[in-house]
Amino acid sequence: MKVKVGINGYGTIGKRVATAVNQQDDMEIIGITKTRPTYEARDAVRQGYPVYVPAESMDAFKDAGIPVAGTIDDMIKAADIIVDCTPGKLAEEYKAKYAAAGKKAIWQGGEDHSLTGISFNATANYSESWGAQFSRVVSCNTTGLLRTLFNIDKNFKIKNAYVTLIRRSADPNDSKNGPINAIEPSVKLPTHHGPDVQSIMPWLSINTMAVKVPTTLMHVHTIVAELGSEVTTEQVKEVIKACPRVRLVKSKEGIKSTAQIMDLARELGRTRGDMFEIVVWEDGIKMVGNVLYYYQAVNQESDVIPENVDCIRSMCKLEKDAAASIAKTNKAMGI
Repeated sequence: MKVKVGINGYGTIGKRVATAVNQQDDMEIIGITKTRPTYEARDAVRQGYPVYVPAESMDAFKDAGIPVAGTIDDMIKAADIIVDCTPGKLAEEYKAKYAAAGKKAIWQGGEDHSLTGISFNATANYSESWGAQFSRVVSCNTTGLLRTLFNIDKNFKIKNAYVTLIRRSADPNDSKNGPINAIEPSVKLPTHHGPDVQSIMPWLSINTMAVKVPTTLMHVHTIVAELGSEVTTEQVKEVIKACPRVRLVKSKEGIKSTAQIMDLARELGRTRGDMFEIVVWEDGIKMVGNVLYYYQAVNQESDVIPENVDCIRSMCKLEKDAAASIAKTNKAMGI
């Protein structure tokens, strides 16, 4: 019997989670929510997803000719678990609704760790969400850092990590924040990314800074990690190659920038041209003494999507072994 998944919020993340869930053989989408009759609501209907809306929005959807399956409360009742992809400031309100209905729920990395007390990354702490009522999939940048740092730390012990995040200023479909002709530093230091990594790896000494730049494609991380001992560059490469959902590319083969990475995703035939993996430049990995240097790129729209699928599987007790869940998700999504 498949787990019934409701998606509360059908935007950048929600629509991608819906696609990924429907690719799995142990779960299914029973509905999505929209508050306004936008093109995304019409697309959900085209995809065959039942659309649920706030009671006060029923007439607007009817006037727009978009069929409605019921209210958001109706979807919550019908689902086994909700993946909450709503905008900020709504988390506490919906948490109360889910709790009252006795439903499980997953939030995204825009919410604080304190909302659920559990943060999720499939590689680093899959079992911590086992059977939980509430959990949170960490942000795109935190997911990217955990994908590589966890296994590097596991193999070589990281004494200190220093990360600069070069952040996209807006998603590709977002015109309200652009065009932007500036570089904007985050002056509140250290940035929240380090503490967010520590919500899953509390023992890790990590310091982060960030700047926004005028691009929409991806984030790039520059990472400097002081390791517990001197190892070779090749040893580190082998560990990174073995990291789940990490793809190594080479600048000398023409992938010099995030533009070529996203072009590669399109050539791979990915849904929406997404790159679910964290991309590391293999020829940019370098050990100097016991200090490791490398670059990685994060497709902010998509790297957390397989994590949501694995989080559902852990919370609903569908697969106890993290590696087995990751493999199952990856196979279904073509990763």
